[in-house]
Amino acid sequence: MLLATDIGNSHTILGLLAGGEVAADWRVATDERRTADEWSVLLRGLLGPRLEEVDGIAVCATVPAVLHEWRAMLAEHFPDVTCVVVEPGVRTGVPVLMDNPREVGSDRIVNALAAATLYGGPAIVVDFGGTATTFDVVSAAGQYVGGAIAPGIELSLEALGDRGAQLRKVEIQRPRAVIAKNTVEALQSGLLFGVASQVEGIVTRMVAELGVPAESVHVVATGYLAPLVTGECSVFTDHSPWLTLLGLEMVFGRNC
Repeated sequence: MLLATDIGNSHTILGLLAGGEVAADWRVATDERRTADEWSVLLRGLLGPRLEEVDGIAVCATVPAVLHEWRAMLAEHFPDVTCVVVEPGVRTGVPVLMDNPREVGSDRIVNALAAATLYGGPAIVVDFGGTATTFDVVSAAGQYVGGAIAPGIELSLEALGDRGAQLRKVEIQRPRAVIAKNTVEALQSGLLFGVASQVEGIVTRMVAELGVPAESVHVVATGYLAPLVTGECSVFTDHSPWLTLLGLEMVFGRNC
């Protein structure tokens, strides 16, 4: 059983995988203050007796401080478990056609690999994280050709609450209508439908820039906030909540 871990800015997603199936999953807050020992205690508490089933660990991370603690934890607490940290030099099978390939987040490369493998190219992956919404483009040849980064849903809501004198943080959910009748629903409307329109606009422009028929492009939604938006967008062809974890399993298989 593989323990796949996607360390994002807001949350860390963990899953137990075997043969392309997610047997169990957890989502915890990403805390840069958490030490290697604390991560070990957290993992043992979450997995319980299933920890004995883990014979491999694959990690991708966008937070260097947390990844540092994970490296220390893996070396000290799981020295006998085969581990793969996705970083430059690790085989993914995805050519990265960027000005500086090392700048691309490892989670985005993993998503590209999973999308190319599961759906084929060309494909666009939209990953709805709390801090950022990322758009990643895979060519018909399975190459990572670039993408875009926009503020995430939770970050946008937090910024409005912090900077708006008469605004406050609200629950992220679909309001009754686009034309809201109160401040709470006005915030929800602007946030949800604004993100949906942004996604449709960016994806449409990306497809046009690829120069291929729109019906030939797989547009895949992933990330824990994706269910909020997928129903409001007409561009998505697929929803894969565990795309990053599946990609980590693929990278692990290529390197071990």
